[in-house]
Amino acid sequence: MSQNKKGLYGILLSGAIATGAYLINHYIPTDLLGSAVIALLIGMLLNPLISQCDLYDAGINWTSKYVLRAGIIIAGVTLSFGQLIEAGKYALILLFFTLITAFGVGYLCHKIFNINWKLSSLLAVSTAICGGTAVATVGPTIRAKNRDIAYAISATFIFDILTVIAFPYIGQMLGLSDTGYGLWVGTAINDTSSVVAAGYAFSDAAGVLATIVKLTRTLFIVPIVLIFSWIYAKKEVSVDSREKINIKDIFPWFILGFLAVVALRTVGIIPDTMVSPISSMSKFFLAMALGSIGLKTSLKEVSGVGIKPMVAAVVIDMSVVIVALIAQGLILQYL
Repeated sequence: MSQNKKGLYGILLSGAIATGAYLINHYIPTDLLGSAVIALLIGMLLNPLISQCDLYDAGINWTSKYVLRAGIIIAGVTLSFGQLIEAGKYALILLFFTLITAFGVGYLCHKIFNINWKLSSLLAVSTAICGGTAVATVGPTIRAKNRDIAYAISATFIFDILTVIAFPYIGQMLGLSDTGYGLWVGTAINDTSSVVAAGYAFSDAAGVLATIVKLTRTLFIVPIVLIFSWIYAKKEVSVDSREKINIKDIFPWFILGFLAVVALRTVGIIPDTMVSPISSMSKFFLAMALGSIGLKTSLKEVSGVGIKPMVAAVVIDMSVVIVALIAQGLILQYL
């Protein structure tokens, strides 16, 4: 059998998983899980069967690499540089505090719990930027193990379910304004669908602001990927070689494609009518990619990571939740 034909089986299987995930997600209220997380879980459940057959390997590997990059690149269609201006000074100041908190606490958890730096970084990236998408983007950049990628996404998924349920009630109990709640939710909840669900559960105004703040956070994925490319090269590539690091070798070129799509959206070359279908295609590609990552990851392997990373995930997430809540109050009071 030709290599191309063998590769097709893995791609079709990943596509079937993504399709199944979409159908399942359609019947879950408020997009609670998201098709990408469901695809990851389906892939992990199928791993014991698929791992016994090498027929799918080539296509699965191709999907987890190239379809993932394609999904990330066209995800830029939902963003524009104008959103940074629209989000305003309040959101950007708040994001400064929460980004510092996520990565600072993530580093402390790495030291205190003795977690490998790649997993602790993925947990921090998930909280700081945009949940599973950020994990799926940074994971391959730092050559993280599939089990660590799956673990970080699973931790994000669990936290997001709790926040979607709890945050609207907490916001009402604390007497937060639409602006304060929107800023808080937009910076403290990880996945975009969860931000939208929790934001609009409070009010339409809070939902709109929360979504804008969340999309602004997503733009930070560009510098974060560049930084982690450099960190990976310094920590691991340079250990094996005394040669100077070649920027061309470590630069994640797909990020330029992401920025190009954001630019096209900003100047209006991509019309409003195309945003929704292209965004849906991006989500499908990401579901395919995470499904393929799941196919390469066993549940036993993920559970073997242990409880410490999950404790670290809770500590990082709660630190950001508390800092974001305090910071939005101070910002609205003094600015």
